[in-house]
Amino acid sequence: MLLKINAIALLILLSLASQAQKPDTVFLEKLLKSKHELFSVILDDPGKKQVQILYTQIDRDKDNVPHFKTFSYNLDDHHYFFPASTVKLPTLIFALEKINELKVPGLDKTSAMITGADFDKQSRVEKDTTAANGLPSIEHYIKKILLVSDNDAYNRLYEFVGRAELNRRLRDYGLTTSRILNRYAVKDTEITSRHTNPITFFNEGQQVYAQPGKFDPENYPIDLTNLVMGKAYLDSSDRLVNKPFNMANRNVFSMTDQQAVMKKLMFPEVFPEKDRFKLTDDDYKLIYTYMSKYPTESDYPKYDPKENWATSAKYLFYGADLNIQPNPNIRIFNKYGDSYGFIIDNSYFVDFDNKVEFLLTAVVQSNDDGIYNDGKYEYKEVCYPFMKNLGQLIYQTELKRKKKFLPDLAKFRMRY
Repeated sequence: MLLKINAIALLILLSLASQAQKPDTVFLEKLLKSKHELFSVILDDPGKKQVQILYTQIDRDKDNVPHFKTFSYNLDDHHYFFPASTVKLPTLIFALEKINELKVPGLDKTSAMITGADFDKQSRVEKDTTAANGLPSIEHYIKKILLVSDNDAYNRLYEFVGRAELNRRLRDYGLTTSRILNRYAVKDTEITSRHTNPITFFNEGQQVYAQPGKFDPENYPIDLTNLVMGKAYLDSSDRLVNKPFNMANRNVFSMTDQQAVMKKLMFPEVFPEKDRFKLTDDDYKLIYTYMSKYPTESDYPKYDPKENWATSAKYLFYGADLNIQPNPNIRIFNKYGDSYGFIIDNSYFVDFDNKVEFLLTAVVQSNDDGIYNDGKYEYKEVCYPFMKNLGQLIYQTELKRKKKFLPDLAKFRMRY
């Protein structure tokens, strides 16, 4: 038995070593060029479209231990793109970690979370009519983030974890080309983003934990290029400013770090215990379920299928096609983002019938007029088709790829 355990440990170490290797930079370009009619807009000017891709093949050994081989296209973790809602994934992971580490009797992810306000622009939350019990909680916020990328839900978890702790945890996990500095959709300023709300938790009407408002004085510099974009932008009063749009002091989440988070989340067994997220089995089940669940499958919260159709959160493979029917054999565990003309998707694909699995992370942007914050971007013409075609191209590649050992994917079969 000891020899078998040591052998498995060695396999895991070898798998980790394979992750540290630099990605192949040739394969993806050749693959895209083989379908030039689908990707010509991107291939003809990848810099303008700000495309970056990471694709990781997964091969299992006889013990079902995953081994990774990564391919990249136009990857540059210091070339800035706006990460939009993709930063919500590490934020919700860190919120669960914090709850677990506090170890307060009666406090868990289902406890009622009442948010106060003690600084400019902060808002209170005392109820949530989309929850079965009418109360906000860490768990319910996570559901809303993963189902429809709810901004308010993200903001509340940002406030609970706190800006300083969010960035400490990023560094602790070696995510060095990322930072989380801002809320979304509330016009956070430099000073308001540093202040987070007081929060109180209740269990069956009894207070179990109170956290005061906090202030983070620190900056989190990262060496980045491409922080100044375009030729003009609309300011907060919708006035045209004829200057390039400055993205300094915003959230950052590089392609490499995005896929690293996904890999660690989906395959914790591959990592040494000290490097794993501090999550419970129930935490993983919650995340896996709502990452892969369609909004149309949810009762609490309940969504209008005209606004949040089944595949509306699955840009890779499905694009943003309202009429497309999801493949019943496939589940996509992902977190997407879209803003300022950028579309980003960070995904783990599973086809249970064909025993296919892979990781795919990509960003593309289209902003032909060079004006930011005007809501005029070529999402439908450029970004959605690119994401759809890319996901389907990689999937077809995987269907043809020979594997010595087929994966056991039972771990990822969720009940919806």
